[in-house]
Amino acid sequence: MLNMGLLLLYFLFLFFSISSGEISNQVGINYGQLGDNLPSTIESVKQIQSLGAKRVKIYDANPDILNALKDTNLQVSIMVPNQLIINISTNKKSADSWVESNVVPFYPKTKIRYLLVGNEVTDSSPNETWYNIVPAMRKIKNALKTHSLNKVKVSTSMAMDVLESSFPPSNGTFRSDIAVPIVKPMLQFLNRTKSFYFLDVYPYFPWSTDPKNINLDYALFESRTFIYTDPVSNLTYTNLFDQMVDSVVFAMKKLGYPDVRIWIAETGWPNAGDIDQIGANIYNAATYNRNVIKKLTAKPTIGTPARPGWVLPSFIFALYNENQKPGPGTERHFGLLYPNGSNVYGIDLSGETPDSDFEPLPKPDNNEPYKGKIWCVAVRRVNASELGSALSYACSQGNKTCNPIQPGKECFKPNSLFWHASYAFSSYWSQLRNTGATCYFNGLATQTAKDPSFGHCKFPSVTL
Repeated sequence: MLNMGLLLLYFLFLFFSISSGEISNQVGINYGQLGDNLPSTIESVKQIQSLGAKRVKIYDANPDILNALKDTNLQVSIMVPNQLIINISTNKKSADSWVESNVVPFYPKTKIRYLLVGNEVTDSSPNETWYNIVPAMRKIKNALKTHSLNKVKVSTSMAMDVLESSFPPSNGTFRSDIAVPIVKPMLQFLNRTKSFYFLDVYPYFPWSTDPKNINLDYALFESRTFIYTDPVSNLTYTNLFDQMVDSVVFAMKKLGYPDVRIWIAETGWPNAGDIDQIGANIYNAATYNRNVIKKLTAKPTIGTPARPGWVLPSFIFALYNENQKPGPGTERHFGLLYPNGSNVYGIDLSGETPDSDFEPLPKPDNNEPYKGKIWCVAVRRVNASELGSALSYACSQGNKTCNPIQPGKECFKPNSLFWHASYAFSSYWSQLRNTGATCYFNGLATQTAKDPSFGHCKFPSVTL
């Protein structure tokens, strides 16, 4: 009888181990591919394993990557691109075809466990795609069932801007334009299918937007003295990450779904950025990522104040610095690795390596806002045709942006593409930065604190 009892306990343990495996607190990595200098997929998979990752998320269903991930035991999350959502939502054959082409050939040797339908779809201006997210999720789920792929969970990835209110956390509320028509049916789907709400959480962005009122240590999990108590829930917070996650927990509760599990689809901190981007440095990036990994992998599980003890599965962003990502400089500097495969800083996604085992970090030099003038100039040794197109675009924007570089004007000479583009970029950026314009131009421009003006030609600048 004793042996039978022990055997029963063993099988019960095995059952719960298997059934709860999908919600283990192991940390994964986001493998983006927006770079023209990244290692091969085979080498990248080796790098992922060397970092201690147990999961990997990609932003498509790249067959080379999925083949490279075969027999690695890494759990994999793949994605239906945003541009396919409308077609899949209205066409069962399209959904079936997508699953047949992008899941069936690789499963189960590649451990595809999560299938995200789109990425941050509601970030853009209102469009038809918004209202097709959930129908597309349903179609994909049905297509997976057709092939008996019942272990693959379906969801979509959302940013924090789905909230119209996030402070205090108890006041978390989804935006009125998406709450009822989009988020509520999505939560219903996730609840019914026992899937996860995939959420991108970046404390860097609210901190960098308001560094005077948000404590940097609080954003980096380093605060020893500063805490915040929510006046409504009376929950006490020791870091910004928990505040952000719980604001979504409370928002879901308001829509009637208090128990849908959250998955951290992306989190991280930039290791570099533009001159005007505060706090983007290696010290802060390493500190944040090491600390968030400690929190997420802690035993027993910590959870958040609103959900103590709940597992938060996660993916750190990102594997590499990706040089073709558009936008401000931080967008190209979230990697744990440089494109040559070397570490930006020491990191262990398993959370098992103590900080003392890592090399010392360089001291941060931009944790205070930059004060002074900045110019936007062309990058040297770039494609002349592309630079010419960018020059034409800059001159077509703003008010008299390129008048001084016209023949006979004060900045026409030297009559070179590089100098004309540099003037145009600075003029464009100085006029339009406050409306969201960046000094990037598809990698053809960069910021400088050195005044490029010469003689009678004075380059417009941004003054911070």
